[in-house]
Amino acid sequence: MAKSGPEPKKETALIYVILGKAESLVGARCRQLVDQLLEPSERITGFFDADPAQVSLQEVLDELRTLPFLTRRRVVLIRAADDFVSNNRELLEKYFDRPCPTGVLILTVSGWPSNTKLARKLRKVGELISVTEPKSWQLPGRLIEYAREVHEKKLSKQTAEILVELAGDDLGRLYGEIDKLALFADKDKAITLGHVESLIGHNRIFGAFQVIDAVMAGDVAAAVERLRKMFAEDRSAEYTVVGAFAFHVRKMFGAKAMLEKGERTDEIARRMRIWSNKDKFFARLRRIGLRQIGGYLQQLGETDYAIKRGQATPQVAMEQLVLSLAGSGGGANSM
Repeated sequence: MAKSGPEPKKETALIYVILGKAESLVGARCRQLVDQLLEPSERITGFFDADPAQVSLQEVLDELRTLPFLTRRRVVLIRAADDFVSNNRELLEKYFDRPCPTGVLILTVSGWPSNTKLARKLRKVGELISVTEPKSWQLPGRLIEYAREVHEKKLSKQTAEILVELAGDDLGRLYGEIDKLALFADKDKAITLGHVESLIGHNRIFGAFQVIDAVMAGDVAAAVERLRKMFAEDRSAEYTVVGAFAFHVRKMFGAKAMLEKGERTDEIARRMRIWSNKDKFFARLRRIGLRQIGGYLQQLGETDYAIKRGQATPQVAMEQLVLSLAGSGGGANSM
């Protein structure tokens, strides 16, 4: 049986419409598309990033119809183009009928009704790219795909999952972390767990770990000091601090339940994705009971509720929580 040859490269469309309401995701997809269309060296002469409030349609068309110089094609990008499209619909329809063969137009919009003339014409000359918020379970796969397609780097599922746990579930922010990790990995073919730990090793998750560790050791002053440092060094801490603490406490609860069933620590570490400070983690876990960990989760839930209801500022609420945990005997073995 004859072997099939390599798949043909997809032809470049002359018009792209990127549709989505999540600005960070649309922006990330837009950057990815521009990277596919132009080499970095081609952007000086081949890329026009237009401000829809400052540019006229005639200027956009002039840019598209200008012959490429030192580049394969000219690319014109109009972000947040909803009003621009509405104000220039008839002339855009004419351009969609006869787009310039050496220019590529990219429009990002939050709405694109399928029953309009522009939408029907786009199907013949261009491509509609819909950007939607992924489900949480889809995030690691998106990161693996992004690392491969944009940076030609391998990313394992485990490393992708840990990155989501460390950096949160905002896909735009996660893409940014992959961009930084790809630069950090340099000539390495894969982004590894070691790269993640080295580059993001002092973020909110590790800060929360230090606070909990100090509570478990009975060092209240150190716990409060480390908590205040989290807020001072990370502007987003007020939005993420409860989740960072819950991440650790849930992991402690699951690991403690497995430990009490007599499972081996190496198996627990593998299943619970405990990737660093394993000895310290299990030493701390043996000093505390399952019921007490459950109490921590309940207090975290109450703290989160108080913050969201505006009953306390995040920093004050978390300091009160830390004092409460320490007062309940954080280092004691309460069953």
